[in-house]
Amino acid sequence: MIFRQNKLIFATMKKHETILIVDDNTSILTAMRYLLDGIFERILTLERPDGIMKLMAQEDIDIVLLDMNFTLGVNSGQEGLFWLRAIRKLHPQTPVVLLTAYADVALAVKGLKSGAADFITKPWDNDELVRKLKDVLDMQNEIVTLDEMEKKHIRRTLDHCHGNLTQAAELLGITRQTLYNKIRSLTPDTSPKGEDS
Repeated sequence: MIFRQNKLIFATMKKHETILIVDDNTSILTAMRYLLDGIFERILTLERPDGIMKLMAQEDIDIVLLDMNFTLGVNSGQEGLFWLRAIRKLHPQTPVVLLTAYADVALAVKGLKSGAADFITKPWDNDELVRKLKDVLDMQNEIVTLDEMEKKHIRRTLDHCHGNLTQAAELLGITRQTLYNKIRSLTPDTSPKGEDS
């Protein structure tokens, strides 16, 4: 009975789609594959960062886990920062989590300032790594554009005013014509909900 319940709970857990892990250490890639197998539908890996852009052009990637150093003996993190900026430029909606050595926390903070969503230090704690990746993805799913926020606010106000444009415009602190124009620009395929009485 307990086994069946756990199986049911596991089956109803939502898996995230695709993660790309970029690290020159094959042992790390293997460990990540095992760890994240139950979390992501697809786990893509690269040992060299020069294939990132090509892969991201071909695949829908939900999150990137990116090492900061790829050249043997070089620990400046500049390679990771370079690829972070390249990803952010071409795929600004895809969150990037940096993977860095424990001693490079200051460098990881520099990565955060360059647009990284978070960072994980090596050696990592499995639970913390999974939690951070899930948190980044959850936060990404919660981001709403200003247009979407405005559209929801206008709809709520119109509902509150039972479709009365004049009253809704007054509540919003704009003219009736401005409200009408906003409704048209936000939802060009529909007309305002109601007319004034």
